Amino acid sequence: MIPRTTVVLLGPMGAGKTTIGRLLAQRLNLPFFDSDKEIEQRCGASIPWIFDIEGEAGFRERETEALQTLLANPACVLATGGGIVKMARNRDLLKQAKVPCVYLRTSVATQLARTAQDKNRPLLQQDDPELVLTQLLAEREPFYQDLSAIQVHTDLINPVEIVAQIMTQLESL
Repeated sequence: MIPRTTVVLLGPMGAGKTTIGRLLAQRLNLPFFDSDKEIEQRCGASIPWIFDIEGEAGFRERETEALQTLLANPACVLATGGGIVKMARNRDLLKQAKVPCVYLRTSVATQLARTAQDKNRPLLQQDDPELVLTQLLAEREPFYQDLSAIQVHTDLINPVEIVAQIMTQLESL
């Protein structure tokens, strides 16, 4: 039996955190939250606008505030932004919460395919998005691995199957 607790989804952009999160929340009969959507609702502005006006540092501050609030929920499924692990304070919050974190692993090629048409990804509005994704993954992957109790590959796998894998691993925790 899976305990009623918050489950946090980590991973790079394009890993499927929002899609998998919604499905997992349905299976667990828990509310679903997306930290980026929560930030946008609180600010009344899009993530790209926040990046333009406040820079990445301003966005990361807002991300920490949202994470603190969302982790205070009694039980939910939380999809985080890919860079949430960048800040030591966020990593500490996730560890202190003692909730299972799931690292949705994906290749840079899959990230490129899934984000190619998405203009709401400020960090990818560069000449070489593949290089950006490669660098971000190299920087963040050690944090994803350190924080996660569960790791699931999402390349070329149906989201329903990914949720089934997560459910099986949650039962064994």
